[in-house]
Amino acid sequence: MMPQPQPGVAPPQWGAIPPPMPPHQLCAPAPPLLPPQMWGQPLPPQQAAYYGRPAAPTQAPAGPNEVRTLWIGDLQYWMDENYVYNCFASTGEVQSVKLIRDKQTGQLQGYGFIEFTSHAGAERVLQTFNGAMMPNVEMAYRLNWATAGEKRDDGADYTIFVGDLAADVTDYVLQETFRVQYPSVKGAKVVMDKLTMRPKGYGFVKFGDPTEQTRAMTEMNGMLCSSRPMRIGPAANKQKATGVQEKVPSSQGVQTDNDPSNSTIFVGGLDPNATEDVLKQLFTPYGEVVHVKIPVGKRCGFVQYASRSSAE
Repeated sequence: MMPQPQPGVAPPQWGAIPPPMPPHQLCAPAPPLLPPQMWGQPLPPQQAAYYGRPAAPTQAPAGPNEVRTLWIGDLQYWMDENYVYNCFASTGEVQSVKLIRDKQTGQLQGYGFIEFTSHAGAERVLQTFNGAMMPNVEMAYRLNWATAGEKRDDGADYTIFVGDLAADVTDYVLQETFRVQYPSVKGAKVVMDKLTMRPKGYGFVKFGDPTEQTRAMTEMNGMLCSSRPMRIGPAANKQKATGVQEKVPSSQGVQTDNDPSNSTIFVGGLDPNATEDVLKQLFTPYGEVVHVKIPVGKRCGFVQYASRSSAE
């Protein structure tokens, strides 16, 4: 005996194609699991679609006067746009990254600018990241607002030479040795031997304030950096890849004539702000200085000692 259909239910029609199943009953692969570090974070549209999550609300276009760009400084020579972008990619609000390069060499200058989708996003990054440690390096983020209408130039640099450094002194150690006393310090570079990749025992510190640079040449000369007292002098103010000039002061530039009475040495590559008094202080430890002269408008000078042996 065949079963009878229930009242109000149409009898089945043999050979008919069954209706499609409702979408919620279809068997579909589950979306991938969201990494723990992204839990609770708003996702940009592409990531939201991939993980099957709602996307973060779209930011309204920024107003013409809305500051949404941060300055980032003290970057190492290997930190390029890709590295900086990845540092902040998890926020989902980075619009562009611009690092400043030397116009002649194309080498990075150690600072740049990060543009975000909104002022609020930039402010969150500034409050969250500034002072925190950067990934894969023993350095902290150094961030600040980029002022409206700012030309993307870090301004003038004032560099000093630092010698007699211990072998364990790194860029960071040298930088922080000066920064605790002089807030305008922009960076430091310990010069390495290109063949052995070992430090040569000297480096350079770059300042943003010429007054602090002049003070440092006097106040920090002979002070300890790691385990050895530093020998400090002026350095040429020409930027290279690290933003500082890698040129040792010509303190051993004795003239080549054989006159035993010649006790004057030539000093080249001086900072434009170097004075005769500073030059005299720097060379007095080697003997009695009787005369110092820096020609007007020149980045060189002459130091005359009481004896040739002191000059040598």
